[in-house]
Amino acid sequence: MDMIVRGGTVVTMDSSRRVIESGSVAVKNGRIVAVGSVAEIDRNYGSREIVNATGKVVIPGLINGHTHVPMTLFRGLADDLDLQEWLTKYIFPAEAKNVTEEFVRVGARLGLAEMIRSGTTTYCDMYYFEDAIADETSKAGMRGVLGETVIDFPVADNKTNAEAMAYVEKFVSKWKNNPLITPAIAPHAPYTVSEEHLKAARAFSDRTGAPIVTHISETKREVDDSVKAKGTTPVDYLNRIGFLNNRVIAAHMVWPSEAELGLLKQLGVGIVHNPQSNMKLASGVAPIPRMLKEDLPVGLGTDGAASNNDLSMWEEMDTAAKLHKLISNDPKVVSAEEAFEMATIRGARALHLEKEIGSIEKGKRADLVVVDLDDLNQTPYYNIYSDLVYAAKAADVRTVIIEGRVVMRDRRLLTLNEATIKADARRYRERIVRSVGMKTLPEE
Repeated sequence: MDMIVRGGTVVTMDSSRRVIESGSVAVKNGRIVAVGSVAEIDRNYGSREIVNATGKVVIPGLINGHTHVPMTLFRGLADDLDLQEWLTKYIFPAEAKNVTEEFVRVGARLGLAEMIRSGTTTYCDMYYFEDAIADETSKAGMRGVLGETVIDFPVADNKTNAEAMAYVEKFVSKWKNNPLITPAIAPHAPYTVSEEHLKAARAFSDRTGAPIVTHISETKREVDDSVKAKGTTPVDYLNRIGFLNNRVIAAHMVWPSEAELGLLKQLGVGIVHNPQSNMKLASGVAPIPRMLKEDLPVGLGTDGAASNNDLSMWEEMDTAAKLHKLISNDPKVVSAEEAFEMATIRGARALHLEKEIGSIEKGKRADLVVVDLDDLNQTPYYNIYSDLVYAAKAADVRTVIIEGRVVMRDRRLLTLNEATIKADARRYRERIVRSVGMKTLPEE
């Protein structure tokens, strides 16, 4: 073997939800070869590289189903606003004045480091200069479903739809079949992309097999405006024009009707719930208990750090479980196990990657995370899912393995330079402050 992760409590998230108290995982050529007890793996396999997980828990890498990763550089720029004001008065203008390929690279490195340190091994992104994001993601050794934005107004990388489609063509061709990068097309939303261009995105996906990443039914206003302008809701409109299928990854989906949930399930649309971002922008609460009851492929995402303001999947799991208990007045909905499932195997289903990632099983990609179980916030420990969802924090992540490669060992990043990343990000701060006419903030 190339590596054996040995001695931890292995939370497999396989179909029988096996939890192996003293378990090991054998890895070769980036894939999991065997999962079992320490004795079983020791008896059948050997390796020069042993990752000692004794006294810790080994989990599938967490999956962040929706991000705009370079927006880490806008973290805290504009808070406490509704979505439309936040977008039109602050974010779109700040992007117009600041976003370049170099900006995107600096922001992506910051986001990648934050995600790896918190145990996220796969993320789904939508932004500009996505080829540069793919390059940085690959260098960091992280897995990404990366969508190049298509939107009907001039943006940083492409000024017209024709330019954007030409960019996407080259981008998808370049990264297709890469072991870490799944290139995608990302028409922003049905209210920012015309029917003609949405149909073209679907045709591109049909031809290339690329996933489609988009925002759907994020706010009540979006639904109301769609009914006024198009005579129907965003989900029904997208279905009528033949846009929806089992390659679509739909972020937010806060305001679907019950009938639309049935349609989304039938079509195999992946859904990504972003509880903290939706709370912060007061966009509403997605009907997650209903989605889980209907066994829809729904995962969790942080959204961009400008509307969250971090990229921690631990916080999303905790929030998802608690938010829906509060809204439904039922403490039994969205159990800890279901919340953890949305960040792992169900999240993999949302990205249409459940055959490759999301659980610790023979044949799957070796994306593994070793988490401490003995910090003060986890003592005493009774139930593994309860501990992981309600008690564990990003700082409890010790070691991260992606595609069979250690990218963080004992809290030390191995593929990214944390000091350089912070310095580069801070240099952008003053430039961004000046560009949007904010008063200069005190230096950190």
